[in-house]
Amino acid sequence: MTQTLEIRPIGYVVGGRSEVSDDQWSGTAVIRLNPEFPAEVVQGLAEFSHLLVVWHFHRASPADVALHARSPRNDPRWPATGTFVHRNHRRPNQLAQSFPRLLKVDGLNLHVTDLDAVDGSPVYDLAPYFREMGPRGPIRQPTWPGEMLTDYWAEPPS
Repeated sequence: MTQTLEIRPIGYVVGGRSEVSDDQWSGTAVIRLNPEFPAEVVQGLAEFSHLLVVWHFHRASPADVALHARSPRNDPRWPATGTFVHRNHRRPNQLAQSFPRLLKVDGLNLHVTDLDAVDGSPVYDLAPYFREMGPRGPIRQPTWPGEMLTDYWAEPPS
């Protein structure tokens, strides 16, 4: 049986980066929740340092989806890996998740930093990050993500 899930954005990213780039995602933005939500939807959220945010690569085209192995960032220094090893817009549903720091809650405006989504990105869900629900045990990964992402959170050039 095939199920279909229909979801609508709960808000949008306002400000922050306007252009997509591989690196230098430091900076601030606002997650502006839909104004029809009552203020109580964020009650208690300001007590948390980080969020888990699910958002859509809205500037990507369905034609960008790549269901095959390829080198990350098309760089031959790194091994070809499958679609679900990459964390980019070439995924089937073109959804992403990020863990930005929550700076302040101002009504339905959530001020964040280190959100790697661009201005206008639809947000489909968010929740506070609970340390107890994070990964258990040691984290294991190959060396290439560390090599590739050395400048991911670097400050953009002035």
